[in-house]
Amino acid sequence: MSRIAERRQEEKERRHSDIIDAAEAVAATVGLDAMTMDEVARKARLSRALLYVYFKDKPDLLFAICQRALENLRVRFEAVAHSHATGLAAIRAMGTSFVEYSREQPVRYDALARFARHAPQQADGAANERACLETGDSVHRIMDACIERGIADGSIRADVGPPGLVALSLWSYTLGIIQLATTKAAVIEHRGYDVEHLIEHALQMAARALAPR
Repeated sequence: MSRIAERRQEEKERRHSDIIDAAEAVAATVGLDAMTMDEVARKARLSRALLYVYFKDKPDLLFAICQRALENLRVRFEAVAHSHATGLAAIRAMGTSFVEYSREQPVRYDALARFARHAPQQADGAANERACLETGDSVHRIMDACIERGIADGSIRADVGPPGLVALSLWSYTLGIIQLATTKAAVIEHRGYDVEHLIEHALQMAARALAPR
């Protein structure tokens, strides 16, 4: 590749990233539902026509936000996996990290949670949709590996089930906890508990379910 071609590619990648930055900034103010492509174009200081060169429509842009979210989560999970001695400790810490992530990056988490409810079109999906699937797979592979490590080191019971299925179950469970804590805080408090107590208790229950009897 010539130097000119390299510069063009770098400029394309930079603009692609800048558009996602702009979309996240708009969504942080108005939410993903209310965000419009016109607002993103204005925030990114681009023409509407040029925006559509990079993203064919709003769902395509949401996939790009989700892919970034999943990549960010992958990096976090890798760090967690490498900083705990046992597989169970790593999985337990991933649950806490996921909850923290939902609070630190609400726009990205919202995009990620929406993708979790999305029915993927693997055969003919757009590039950003495929990237979400691929990065999501890489996140789950980290969880799978930690569960396998836990079975091998004895911190996770051997009859827990297939690691991939266990990882999916934990992912779904944690998504549900976060949704409940986010949307039903008043109900939780009405029943005499606070959100932090609910989250901690739920994560402890999951860890106990994985531990050897």
